Amino acid sequence: MPEPLFLAGAASAIGRRLVPLLRADGWRIVGTTRSPAKAAELEGMGVAPVVVDVFDAAALAAAVARVRPAIVVHQLTDLAGILDPAGREEALARNARLREVGTRNLVAAAVAAGARRLVAQSIAFAYAPGPLPYREDAPLNVAAPGGGSVSARGVASLEAQVLAAPLEGVVLRYGRLYGPGTGVDAPAGAAPVHVDAAAEAARLAVGKGVPGIYNVAEDDGTVDSGKAKALLGWRADARSRG
Repeated sequence: MPEPLFLAGAASAIGRRLVPLLRADGWRIVGTTRSPAKAAELEGMGVAPVVVDVFDAAALAAAVARVRPAIVVHQLTDLAGILDPAGREEALARNARLREVGTRNLVAAAVAAGARRLVAQSIAFAYAPGPLPYREDAPLNVAAPGGGSVSARGVASLEAQVLAAPLEGVVLRYGRLYGPGTGVDAPAGAAPVHVDAAAEAARLAVGKGVPGIYNVAEDDGTVDSGKAKALLGWRADARSRG
């Protein structure tokens, strides 16, 4: 039987594009969703669905323990309303809480289940103002005004938890997503990345790359993604064939 991989956030924009890539690589995917309505959809994609609230630490731990995966992939987000200016601040706060508390629960579940590697989604547009292009060792903008600091602190918490855990922690700092399922059809803003290229970075990070942080964005002079290219073999022009 193929080796199991636990994909938290399988119904997310990146999760949906990642599933066929992982299946093509031979993984048996167990994927989470908060919505019972999406479980059948995931099953149709070839994913064994688990309906679980990641804020329920005990339920999440039990779900991961049943799978006992070597690899856990963290694509959890809560971005409903993020494109609406009226709902943006609330969405940022919810997503920051998910990055902090949800990540804590997922890391604990992965460690308890004996996972070897955790690949986690982060962002490449939370850097503090400074010289361009931003490299992975540049500071995050945790002192930004308003929602920017809330988001950056959530990112900082997620990354610190993943990297401090007793497993191979890989953090992918994605640029601003565009493409199918993102609500954005074309590059918009600094450091864009197509959702298919983001999914490809996660696929690559499942099987290669030293633990640490990787920028994953197109070359527009904002961030330096050279590390992902060199150590993961990532290409910004990667696109799904489906």
